[in-house]
Amino acid sequence: MDMKVELIAYTPEPEATVAAAARLCYSSRGAVGLKEALTDAEAASLIKRLISMGHLSPTEHASFTFAIEGVSRALSHQLVRHRIASYSQKSQRYVDENNFSYIVPPSIAAQPDALELYRKAMEELREAYRKLAGVVPREDARYLLPNAAETKLVCTMNARSLYNFFRLRCCRRAQWEIRELALKMREEVRRVAPVLFALAGPSCETEGICWEGEFSCGRAREVRSRGVAADGGDDLGA
Repeated sequence: MDMKVELIAYTPEPEATVAAAARLCYSSRGAVGLKEALTDAEAASLIKRLISMGHLSPTEHASFTFAIEGVSRALSHQLVRHRIASYSQKSQRYVDENNFSYIVPPSIAAQPDALELYRKAMEELREAYRKLAGVVPREDARYLLPNAAETKLVCTMNARSLYNFFRLRCCRRAQWEIRELALKMREEVRRVAPVLFALAGPSCETEGICWEGEFSCGRAREVRSRGVAADGGDDLGA
């Protein structure tokens, strides 16, 4: 099952909103007047300066809402650890999971014997769930459902929370599924706020610094050797 991520709502003119909020702190004018007076170039310049100085509180005024499908419960358990966010998730208590879909990790999909064993176990769990759900409430039958079970959710974060999310979860050491999610989410927000998220990503990519110590993948050295930070790109196979 393919992961699907779609940005379904966001603060109108997010970059202008953040810039106006920042300028308000040092102006006698109101936020509406400041926002209307800002040019795109001025907003971009101010946002770059804010981020470079680490003054991130104005970015909290821009929020982004994502519709996420084709991910596992194993992923959602990681995602909700990012607590400055709002979540709505498909309920296994009320939704019939007789034929639940499931996520197959690439390492399993690449090995025929492992894949056969995995699929067999999932079908056995499906059958056990069907039988149990016929005699007990679904809220109790769901205890059989695996971490692999597919789920759907809506997630809303402000830009500052997204910076933290991308810093941790776009890292190559992040678990493969949530890293794929983070990269897709970053791609979505960069479409509507490219300046605001130009420097969003792991520290190796944005600063040429890695905090993983002996577990470092070495990318920070590559970035430093090129003399480039925030190259803005990465692929899922990296």
